[in-house]
Amino acid sequence: MLPVRDASRRWVAVAAFATAMAWVEAAVVYDLRTMIDRIQPYQQDPLPISGSLGQVELVREIATLVMLLMVGLLAGRTWRSRMGYTAIAFGVWDVLYYVFLKTISDWPSSLLDWDILFLVPLPWWGPVLAPVCIAVLMIVWGTLATQFGDRQIALSWKPWVVSGLGAVLALYAFMADSLRVANQGVDVFRHMLPKEFNWPVFCLAFALMAAPVVTALQAPGRRRDH
Repeated sequence: MLPVRDASRRWVAVAAFATAMAWVEAAVVYDLRTMIDRIQPYQQDPLPISGSLGQVELVREIATLVMLLMVGLLAGRTWRSRMGYTAIAFGVWDVLYYVFLKTISDWPSSLLDWDILFLVPLPWWGPVLAPVCIAVLMIVWGTLATQFGDRQIALSWKPWVVSGLGAVLALYAFMADSLRVANQGVDVFRHMLPKEFNWPVFCLAFALMAAPVVTALQAPGRRRDH
């Protein structure tokens, strides 16, 4: 069990790392989009990156996820707190990434602007609001798991099954357009622009993903347990 002050310090340290990482990510993306003239990603030929630069970008995205996972593993002492700190790192990073992009490039102009969210295994498209909502949810759950841990969070598997189903639905909402053209070759991905985001599916997915948070909030006696 960690003292209250130590748990709070770990939260702040993880958030500080994620903040710095968000600025680095925003700066790299800004530089890359400046190079290919795509500050606004939703335009004709949205993915002109090819060859070695494209492969480098894919590896960079994977490396970013590894870094976020590692800081969570280092900050936590149990599997629950490690997951929690990883969720906090990812959530803070994702939210501030858009804040810093707005500061650097004046994009996005609104939370409903389309963005290319990820490239693995297929391009993910969605309005900025969608990943930000998920990021906030991750911060909330991570805070509950690391600052107010309880046995229900650690032992109940049912909310995680529900949350997993929600994550699959969310992935479908983000990759639906890519899946429709998946058999038409790589060049189709680079020119594809989604026409409409499936908000009903995403809202259902978000509600399902929130199951662990709801379970944690309904726990009869939250206590610090790290």
